[in-house]
Formats: sequence, structure tokens, C-alpha cells
Amino acid sequence: MTAEGLEREKKYDVDAGAELPDLAAIPGVGRVGEPHGAELEAVYFDTEDLVLASRRITLRRRSGGADAGWHVKLPPERGAESGSATGPGLEEGPEARREIHAPLGQADVVPGKLLAHLHAYLRGSDPVPVARLSTRRTTLALYGDDGVHLADFADDTVDARLLQGADQKPAGESAGREQQWREWELELVHGQPEVFKAAAAVLSAAGARPAAHESKLRRALGAAAPKAQVKEISGTAEADGTAEAEGGVRQPGGRKPGKKWPASAVVTAYLDGQISEILANDPRVRLEEPDAVHAMRSATRRVRSALAVYRKLYGGGAVGRLRDELKWLGRILGTPRDAEVMLDRLRTHAGKLPPGEAADDVKRRIERELVTRLEAGYRKTQEVLLTDRYFRLLDDLEDFRDHPPVRPSAAAPARKAARKLVGKSAKRLRRAHKAALRVKDDASEKPGMELKDATAQETALHQVRKDAKRLRHAAETVDPVFGKRAAKLAKAAHKQQKILGDHHDSVMARIFLGKLAGGPDLPEPVVAAYGSLLKREQKSAAKAEAKYRKAHRKSRKLVRRGVG
Repeated sequence: MTAEGLEREKKYDVDAGAELPDLAAIPGVGRVGEPHGAELEAVYFDTEDLVLASRRITLRRRSGGADAGWHVKLPPERGAESGSATGPGLEEGPEARREIHAPLGQADVVPGKLLAHLHAYLRGSDPVPVARLSTRRTTLALYGDDGVHLADFADDTVDARLLQGADQKPAGESAGREQQWREWELELVHGQPEVFKAAAAVLSAAGARPAAHESKLRRALGAAAPKAQVKEISGTAEADGTAEAEGGVRQPGGRKPGKKWPASAVVTAYLDGQISEILANDPRVRLEEPDAVHAMRSATRRVRSALAVYRKLYGGGAVGRLRDELKWLGRILGTPRDAEVMLDRLRTHAGKLPPGEAADDVKRRIERELVTRLEAGYRKTQEVLLTDRYFRLLDDLEDFRDHPPVRPSAAAPARKAARKLVGKSAKRLRRAHKAALRVKDDASEKPGMELKDATAQETALHQVRKDAKRLRHAAETVDPVFGKRAAKLAKAAHKQQKILGDHHDSVMARIFLGKLAGGPDLPEPVVAAYGSLLKREQKSAAKAEAKYRKAHRKSRKLVRRGVG
């Protein structure tokens, strides 16, 4: 069984002979609990090249103390950061890190539910022991005047020893190195971050200094600790007083692209956000959490759209290869997602059938077929997310983001380059709409070919939906540059995409129901029940088409204008 929570703690370096601070003197602290001692033994795991540490992720198995077990600590999500990579100041609040616990289990077998959160970073490598830390801890609980347990203060004396897996230098140079140090920790329990500011003067007077390392592991690793895999996306000197750069990854708390930044920086920032979404949803898909497949699939589609819109900014075949692989991944994720959407849709519609044996039979058949499809889709997805092909895709995405193969045109100001490229996506949508109108007009002039014409019209509207989605994603990329104009365009395109998405779902539902209704030897009441569902879907499709045409008329001028 696993448990999750947010850890908000701050570490302080302190001399070995320092006296404990007068914790009762901290403003807001009404009482200090009795000291409790514990002996903690922790083994930290990572790959041999310390991939997890480079991403500010820790994996450990710790015995002793109240929270003995396996722990994974993940860095804060984008937008939740504060402080710096080396730790905040004495009065600043620390980062809230997500912490996941699992029981002790076996000493060398990482629990599967914890590994689910790490596969996207391990990428086929096995975690091995890299450091062993023995900590003598004395903990004192801090209570407010109202009796609320605000925080825990820990006085730690740490003995650390690097293991063979931590060696990034010539063989044996780092492994076996031992260190000892003392540090203090202040961790919130039910208190607010203001506790850290309130405690600053008292701790400083006792000799506390902001920790030079964000974790015990990084201090133990010393020179072997890898640098965090982040770098800032720079804009132009004209925009921010910074030097121009070709791309990169925004640091935690870094600036968003500005209006005068180069086009490549704007695209890179957008790709960075979507890659983060893919990595964040990877474990959620593995654990089959609600809406995870949809979120991960949407992120892959956004990356594909951005690469398609801005492909001329980049050289070589990297864009084409990435788009092909993202299409493959999206197709894999689409199988369980489409089954999930159809199951929810038809459960609702079948629930409105008149009660009786026929309705019950239809519900059972729909449930059986779609649940089987859903489960098979999830199994296939789980298999794919452990393949070298998937891990290579993640590597390639990050490499493209960090080292984009830009052409000279990518250095042009984003306003100029993006206006033109987003305009092309808008023009593409207008052409798709006109093509759909021609198909509809042709159908009205050719009586007797209803089935063929209906299929052609559904295909044309589906293309409109795809192009609306592409325009939406293109407009999203330039939100930092064009602001409200880009947001309005994205919203208009999304509305058309959503309406036509319902239309497409209705088409797919009719195909599915038609196959079930065509089964041999079905009782007449069952066939009638299927017929009722098919009519409902036909009405739903007609309603969606009418809504789309209204949405198109309302957004026609906006789409024609684009962001320019």
C-alpha cells in the first residue's frame, strides 16, 4: 500500500558543537514537545550515472523512525517553485515536494507502484544503491498557542558512505568515501509557511545557515552529484537585457518568453511545457488514474501540432521523425481513450432505453465489448510504455528541446515569424471548412447515394476538426507573444474542435452499434433497441453539425484575422 503527501521542509547547516536553539522563543510557538530520539538507516538508489539525482528526484529505503519504508521524492510541479536550486534563504519558504511512501518490503526490490513514478526517467535502467546514510535524529514538536502541531524540528548527525553505484569518476575514486556532518531540519506539519520566517532569527542566533545542499544525498555525493538538467530559455537583449539564445529549458521560477524573443525560444518554451506534461502523466497512465490517458495523449498532440506549424524553423529530418513517433504513441494511447469515451457515452444513452430484457441485453453487450476493448488497450499501453522505442522518443524530445536544430529564420522575432505561421494554420482551417461545404452541396444534388455521401461528409468534418485542433495549438504557442488575441483565437478553434469531436464520437458510436445490431439471430426487441440508439446518435450528429456551423459563423472574422 502506498501513501502520498506534500513535504515542505527546510534544511540548515550547523556546526557540530552548536547548542540547540530556544525553539519556544519562535513567535507563534506556544509549546515545545519532549525530545524523541531515533536511529535512521537509509539506502539511496539511482542509476549508475545518477539520472534521478540530475532531475532532483530521490529514491530511498529507510528503516527506523515513524516513516520507515520506501520513499520517492519528486521535485515541485511547474509554477509551484520557490527559492533556488541551492536552497532558499533563511527566511524564505521551501519548495513543496511530492513524497510517495511504500512499506519496507524487500531490501533490494523497489515497489512497483514507486517504480511507476520513475520509469519515464530511468528509461530502462535499473536503480542500484548509491549511498548509505546513518542518521542519529532528535525530534522536537512545535505547537502553536492553540495547540496545533505546527512543525517538527530535527537535529541530525549524519554518517554518509558512497557506494559503488555512485562512482562517476575513475573506478574506486568516489565509491567508499565517507563523510559526517550535522544539520537541522524544520518541517511543516499543520503550520503555514510563515513558520519559517518566524523561526529565522532564533535559528540564526544559534548558528544555523541556509543549507548549501538541497538534500542529504546531494551532500553525500559531493563532487559526484550531477548538475540539475535545467537551463534557462533566454530572450533577446532588446527584450530583457539578457543575451539571445537558441533554446533550452526554463529554470524553475524562470521567465516566460517575451514579445521580442526569437521564435525558437517561444516554441521551445511551449515544447518544454508539453514534455513536462507527458512526463507528469506517464506514471498516472501506468497506474490507470482517471483522465491520465487523455491528458498524456493531448500533450503528444500539442507537440505534434507545434512541430507541424513551426517545422520550417528547423533543419534536418528531426521534426518528421518526432512527428511520426508521436503519432505512433498517440495511436497507442488512443485505443483505451476512445473505448473509454464511447463506453461513457453509450452507458448514458443505453440508460435511457425503456426498461426490459431487450434493454438489459443491449447494455450487457455494449459493456462486454467496450470493457474488453478498454482493458486490451490499457494492456498494450502498459507494454509500450516499457519499450526502448518509447524511451528513445522521450530522449529525442528532450534533446530536440535542449538542442533544437534551428535554421537562421528561427532567430527572427517571434511576432513576425509566428504571425505568418499561425496565419497558415488559420488558412488551412478555412480551406477545410470550404471543402466540407462542397461535400454537403454535392450530396444535396445526388439523391440515392445517401450512405456514400454521409461517409464523405463525416470525413470532411473530421478534417475540419483536426485543422481546428492544429490552429488551437498553434495559437496556444504564441499566447506569451500576442496575449488576448491568441487566447481568443485558441478559444474559437477549441470550440469548433469540441463540437466536431462530439460529432465524430457519434459517427464512431454508430459504426460500433451497427456491428452489434448486425449480429446473427438477434431477437426483434433487441434489434429495435439498437435502432433506438442509432437514431439517438444520428440526431446527436445532426445537432453537433448545426452547432458547428453556428460556431464557424461567429468565429469567421477572428479566424481570418489570425493573430495579426
